[in-house]
Amino acid sequence: MSANTAPTRNQFPADFRWGVSTSSFQIEGAGREDGKGESIWDRFCSEPGRIRDGSNGLVACDHYHRWPQDLDLAKQLGVNAYRFSIAWPRILPQVRGVVNEAGLAFYDRLVGGMLERGLDPCATLYHWDLPQALQAQGGGISRDTIDAFLAYTDFVTRRLGDRVKHWITHNEPWCSCIMGYWEGVHAPGGTSLADAMQACHHVLLSHGQAIPVIRKNSPGAQVGITLSLHPIAAASDSAADQAALKRHDGLRNRWFLDPLFGRGYPEDTLALLGAAAPQVLAGDLDAIATPTDFLGVNYYFPEMVADDPTGSHGPMRAKLVDRPGVERTGFGWEVSPQGLVDLLTRIQRDYAPAAVQLTE
Repeated sequence: MSANTAPTRNQFPADFRWGVSTSSFQIEGAGREDGKGESIWDRFCSEPGRIRDGSNGLVACDHYHRWPQDLDLAKQLGVNAYRFSIAWPRILPQVRGVVNEAGLAFYDRLVGGMLERGLDPCATLYHWDLPQALQAQGGGISRDTIDAFLAYTDFVTRRLGDRVKHWITHNEPWCSCIMGYWEGVHAPGGTSLADAMQACHHVLLSHGQAIPVIRKNSPGAQVGITLSLHPIAAASDSAADQAALKRHDGLRNRWFLDPLFGRGYPEDTLALLGAAAPQVLAGDLDAIATPTDFLGVNYYFPEMVADDPTGSHGPMRAKLVDRPGVERTGFGWEVSPQGLVDLLTRIQRDYAPAAVQLTE
């Protein structure tokens, strides 16, 4: 097969999983129906100036009502797997409230519909829509939120664990924590680096502690976490830019990969964070490193960085720069198939996960 010939489907293994991926807040709608509580994204969207066009997720794609047609479309595409997420505030609208049966029943129907159409369900437990009731008590920076996540995980996996055999604990902690608690562009809109790093730690810790809960309630299931990862290049061969690459990679990639694979947080990144480094208690790192069955990888684009000696872009003293003359998406992201090859090669070389799933 020549380099310019696209592979055909029959050249892949018979058990290869071809899937589509969604998230609850982005598609479900029914934002105030059947007992669903407010999420941090509901609140974020309601705050003036947060969303460019003022839109929200109260209707979205109306998947809550149109899910049979949506699953029919997935089947017509020829896929055999469907990755979806469960809306935490649809299951537990309040911090320590009674489980919302209507919410669980919706996912019962949804999973049943997938199986009827030959779609293997892959459930993500947390795709950013934290209950606002938990946010009001500290959200991601409160250690109590870990216990709330474990209770939520227990309810969901006891209900769906007999049929769902692929579980993702968290989707993209970088986005929910760094963009949500430091950069302020995602819910809940925080601007504190220290809060963001503590939230990152709590997400990773809740992931590790949730694994035995999932395995108990869903025997034989595959369990993992999904990270948004980027291959990174330096803007030049200069020592300054090469050092910036290492610093940026420490927060962008290694901050998540190293503790998940039993190495703890990278020492060089901890030193740069200084007082913004998270509080880590005895046993936390062992829990984070609980073995998983797969690493979910979300890849969108490579990054190029240059030295930022003033630190105006953060304590890693690295700034993103555009590679000239490349194709870009409407978001301005570089289109780079080679970046996926480079990323997967690096992950296998440096971490050797049990398996990798390309989840986005």
